[in-house]
Amino acid sequence: MKTALITGATSGFGRAIALRLAKLGYNLIVTGRRAERLNELTKQLRSDFTIDVLSLCFDVRDNEACTKALESLPENFKKIDLLVNNAGLAAGSSPFQESDLADYDQMIDTNVKGLIYVTKLIVPGMIAKQSGHIINISSLAGIEVYPNGSVYCASKYAVNAITKGLRIDLIHHGIKVSSISPGMAETEFSIVRYHGDEEKAKAVYAGLIPLNAEDIADAVEFIVTRPAHVSINDIQINPAQQAN
Repeated sequence: MKTALITGATSGFGRAIALRLAKLGYNLIVTGRRAERLNELTKQLRSDFTIDVLSLCFDVRDNEACTKALESLPENFKKIDLLVNNAGLAAGSSPFQESDLADYDQMIDTNVKGLIYVTKLIVPGMIAKQSGHIINISSLAGIEVYPNGSVYCASKYAVNAITKGLRIDLIHHGIKVSSISPGMAETEFSIVRYHGDEEKAKAVYAGLIPLNAEDIADAVEFIVTRPAHVSINDIQINPAQQAN
């Protein structure tokens, strides 16, 4: 059986991806910041599927915590076949000149540095066995820039650049590197962005049917079930009513 590690697995895309990979028979390492939700997910995975599950509660923004958690992996979880870098967020929705620097720090630390910290710890094991797959959950915001989203977009442009660079650097080690760039999706994303204001979050999706977490899990399933000689580099997914 293969083993997958998923960051940000406590809600939204990450949770749906965890459940889908469990259905495909992967043993799972699920990570997140919210211990209660992580415990609930772990309990569900163990109850519904015949797989091994390990949960690790830490914040990807903290390199020391990442290192401590991932260096503590028991022997049966050390060989990771698939890394899904899903942890990420948007914070704030104001023009650049009116934005809070704390929001910018949070986005860069989570979306960019957190992805780097975790990947840096996992890649050596993949190189050692000359195989593996990394899927980075990016965003349409890494392809298009929109009003009041400059730094969030910049963080996802960085994810796309890191993805392309990793693909070049790791190709000779038998490691595939993919990205998924969703458009508008209704998870907790907008609630987090608007700092808990549910009305503002709901208004974002007025007039269209947004993507949901299962749509992204579908894309992950498609990527990981291709034959060994096929690499799906990038998938962009939009709601049918969103052109760009």
